[in-house]
Amino acid sequence: MSAARAVVLLSGGLDSATCLSLARAQGFAAYALSVHYGQRHSAELDAAATLAKSLGAVEHRVMRIDLAGIGGSALTDANIEVPVTPTRGIPVTYVPARNTQLLSLALGWAEVLEARDIFIGVNAVDYSGYPDCRPAFIQAFEQLAQLATKAGVEGKAMCIHAPLISLSKAQIIHAGAELGVDFAQTVSCYRCDDAGRACGSCDSCRIRAEGFTSAGLADPTRYQS
Repeated sequence: MSAARAVVLLSGGLDSATCLSLARAQGFAAYALSVHYGQRHSAELDAAATLAKSLGAVEHRVMRIDLAGIGGSALTDANIEVPVTPTRGIPVTYVPARNTQLLSLALGWAEVLEARDIFIGVNAVDYSGYPDCRPAFIQAFEQLAQLATKAGVEGKAMCIHAPLISLSKAQIIHAGAELGVDFAQTVSCYRCDDAGRACGSCDSCRIRAEGFTSAGLADPTRYQS
């Protein structure tokens, strides 16, 4: 009997790599999906390709959407600076409707694959306060999936898995390490260079570094000199 298929959103970062490993550990045949959405750099997409191979994805696809055409985020608009100190409220690194669109692409591919499961590595504990990383959003999108797809209408329920959503960054790191994730291959920085080396000062770098410290594990992140 062949393994059930699942589409796993893979950004190339620490969380999504762990999410892919968890999907594989649960016995799914994982189809990794990365999205070039107009982000500042493509280093994370290079990392995603490496991770898809090393973590045993059946296939890895990169799809394109133009969120840079919308702007409104420091990750898609070069005129908006990425903050290097913590800010209050939802930060300017929030990309409007990003996870809604990424999940929509994953949902479409899942239908074609006749997969009933989608994995996304969102986290609502150690994160930057993005509204589309909350449990309520995941639950709402899962309900939408039943209404918006042929599979859902025919009674073949879609399940959106967010296995990291209630974990601390340290817990995520421990989970990934136990599954053999090579975190040196991951890119999390909002301001990394073309080689994927981290700035060490943005919100994502700060949360990542604190996670390794809390986990009691050496930080393998490559930093800019």
